[in-house]
Amino acid sequence: MKYLFVGIVCVIGFFGGAFATDLTGTASVNITSDTAAAAKDIAFDEARRQIISEVLGQYANPEQLNDIIKISDAAALTGLVAASSVDGEQQSDTTYSANITMTIDRNAARQWMNDNYVQNWLTDGVSGDVFVTQIIMTDKMARWIELRDIARREGINMTTKFINGNQITVEIPTSQRAKFTIAVRENGWRYENQNGVLVISK
Repeated sequence: MKYLFVGIVCVIGFFGGAFATDLTGTASVNITSDTAAAAKDIAFDEARRQIISEVLGQYANPEQLNDIIKISDAAALTGLVAASSVDGEQQSDTTYSANITMTIDRNAARQWMNDNYVQNWLTDGVSGDVFVTQIIMTDKMARWIELRDIARREGINMTTKFINGNQITVEIPTSQRAKFTIAVRENGWRYENQNGVLVISK
């Protein structure tokens, strides 16, 4: 089946404070294929892939994420969508266009990324009193030991969530954020906030 992909634009919505996440995105699609039904199927598949990439890309390693999206079938990606809606739908004999909105299921997405070894800092949505920290280390063993010593010395509860090479993702109680950033800074670590995620490196 031959088809022409005319256009797709994705817009992500975020809400609330710096650490809150709204895993909803909207893709504007305009697809031409042999039939309107075929064009609609293609449009939903393209929209789903684009929204998952853009939404989860804010909370995961984009390169790893997109590699997995490329090889995942439609059924696997459909299982990540909690809800969807369509606005401005138009179709002819061979064309389908619409604004498609999808909300990603947080737990399903988190499990899917973990199962596929995609580094991510998507929280479970239950523990609202924690913040996510991504740790990037030039010497993994030495720096990780150093960081754990800092946490133990300062009485900071640091829970390991994901390990990938020289990068480790942890969760720390929000009440201890200030103490943690001061402690790592005083020990020569650099830090910055990226989309609600504290990224520290040394």
